[in-house]
Amino acid sequence: MDLRKLKKLIDLVEASGIAELEITEGEEKVRIAKSIAGAPMMMAHAPQMVHASAPAAAPAPAAAAAPAEDALPEGHVVRSPMVGTFYRAPAPGSKNFAEVGQSVNAGDTLCIIEAMKLLNEIESDQSGVIKAILVENGQPVEYGEPLFVIA
Repeated sequence: MDLRKLKKLIDLVEASGIAELEITEGEEKVRIAKSIAGAPMMMAHAPQMVHASAPAAAPAPAAAAAPAEDALPEGHVVRSPMVGTFYRAPAPGSKNFAEVGQSVNAGDTLCIIEAMKLLNEIESDQSGVIKAILVENGQPVEYGEPLFVIA
């Protein structure tokens, strides 16, 4: 896929209300996901990664997210470091990594985020007690989205 096509696809994602676009042409596959607050966009092209800068999302969605932030319980917020799928347990039917009311230490695994078929363990960056789990198991998460509140 040539760069002109990629640029058109990036412009299409920017201009539309969609958050993600995936195109397959023969053996080539491209996935473009809209980033939050100026984070770089990631595009997968065959087995290699290509980074492309794109303007930040319009301020309106960020402003809409602000009231939700105010509703969070008081404490340290653990945010998603990536876009992916949130899982509370290492495997279906397994015990969850963390529960509300559980004490955790810095470095303890809180959840897994699956991104591009890779399972990424998300660790607590602070010791304390889990006050809230803000995401449902199997739910997609965005970069910077609040996952846990630790007090």
